[in-house]
Amino acid sequence: MESKKVINHIAEWLKNYAIKSNQKGYIIGISGGIDSALTSTLCALTELDILLVNLPLRQRKEEYLRANKHITHLKLMFPNIKSLELDLTEVFSKLEFSLPSETVANKLAMANTRSRLRMTTLYALGQTSGLLVAGTGNKIEDFGVGFFTKYGDGGVDVSPIADLTKTQVRKLAGELGIIQEILDAEPTDGLWDEDRTDELQMGASYPELEWAMDFQGDENNLNVREKEVLSIYRKLNKINKHKMTPIPICLIPKELI
Repeated sequence: MESKKVINHIAEWLKNYAIKSNQKGYIIGISGGIDSALTSTLCALTELDILLVNLPLRQRKEEYLRANKHITHLKLMFPNIKSLELDLTEVFSKLEFSLPSETVANKLAMANTRSRLRMTTLYALGQTSGLLVAGTGNKIEDFGVGFFTKYGDGGVDVSPIADLTKTQVRKLAGELGIIQEILDAEPTDGLWDEDRTDELQMGASYPELEWAMDFQGDENNLNVREKEVLSIYRKLNKINKHKMTPIPICLIPKELI
């Protein structure tokens, strides 16, 4: 991969899209992870208005600190960046109080609700300032295993890194001088009170899933772990297919209209 050319291509694409959309720039939620760090840096290269938002919600301290450190680092590098922090913990707690107990007890439902609350906040801020919401999903998450929240972190205006694997994301992040703490951090979605890395949740690492996504060989030649990873990939791809395809439309036969 020609990293510098890819970086320039994405930055130019982002700039042109915002201008054609009559928008001033982009807003990005900063998680403390490598995907949002790369996305925000690519957006900053457009020289358009960029708003970085830290949205702590019962966040683990290390994630919160990494997000803040990245924001500070980027603001020193680019004059077109502004930042904002909004703690959504109290809002989320009030929502929990209003929901049925069985819903609050469903940990996955509430984890996804965290993501959707962040999405709602980003859109409110973005619309106020004339900014598009830049998504942070990579190729494996968005088109391989569907590892994102529908209408949460999947609710975006543009997806600048969705054609890059996690390995490629890491390479571009290194090229752009993303802070070392983020480069070294284990990938996590930050939606759980306990420490749940992406690999623990999915059962396979990103390099393994990248391999499975591209696999077209003879399965009889695979070792035990490779077969296991391929099975994990196919299972996740199947159950999350509804996230990765257009919303189904019930088409009415012409004779009935």
